Amino acid sequence: MEKRRLGRTGHMSSVVAFGAAGIGRVDQATADTAIQTAIDYGVNHIDVAPSYGEAELRFHDWMPKIRDQMFLGCKTNIRDAEGSWAECNRSLERLNTDRFDLYQLHSVGKLDALDEVTKKGGALETLVKAKEQGLTKWLGITGHTHDAPSTHLEALRRFDFDTVMLPLNFVLWSIPRYRRDFEALLEECQRRDVGIHVIKTLAKAPWGEREKTYACWYEPFDDQGTIDQSVAFNLSLPITTMCSTGDTVILPKMLVAAAKVEPLQPPAREALLATANRYESPFVGRWA
Repeated sequence: MEKRRLGRTGHMSSVVAFGAAGIGRVDQATADTAIQTAIDYGVNHIDVAPSYGEAELRFHDWMPKIRDQMFLGCKTNIRDAEGSWAECNRSLERLNTDRFDLYQLHSVGKLDALDEVTKKGGALETLVKAKEQGLTKWLGITGHTHDAPSTHLEALRRFDFDTVMLPLNFVLWSIPRYRRDFEALLEECQRRDVGIHVIKTLAKAPWGEREKTYACWYEPFDDQGTIDQSVAFNLSLPITTMCSTGDTVILPKMLVAAAKVEPLQPPAREALLATANRYESPFVGRWA
């Protein structure tokens, strides 16, 4: 699998990172199969969070065996310093490790959330403290919704984060406002050598009232052809890695795509974008 440099961290991350949301609500045997499959495909980057069910514990017995070969990113979505510091240490214990490579503010996609975590006594103080105490080397911010690109651009004005993580796929890119904001963020990240993770590569639409047939909170693309195109589209942009979709059934299909596809050339990108109006962003109605 292709590897790309994660900004100033210097880490050459596999273009698919293991999105641990997919194993937080399955049994250990299912999680073990998913983890081993990812390793077999060359994945060397893990994204996990305490809000992902039991995902941290699913890695507990794996960590002594794989820690040195994995870039480990964890997150906190607790907004105050005291609570997030306790969660940081709990995550280390549950993951059975003494350090992260990357520790991130989780789900900061709107300005009110950014204000909360960056104010005095906010969770950003936990990130700084964790770095000072050697619990992590790098610091990042993540976010959902259509506002994430503009929010993260403002976040970089307030603090020198090493990485950002936010949604990207061809459906979102077809929305003029989202594309404009994402391109502005890309430009700033390139200028500052900030690593770029993306999420929601395979997000097709919100479930609405329909029965959920996969574990993801959104409906994912599930046919191999569209998955191939979705992965190739994201890889045609200057990002580093895509977190795998939060369902263990979809995971192998995304790994297959990442192992074989080439970035889309401009004509193929435009052809794919022309189909985007068939789908609906899962973030519809979530502008600030």
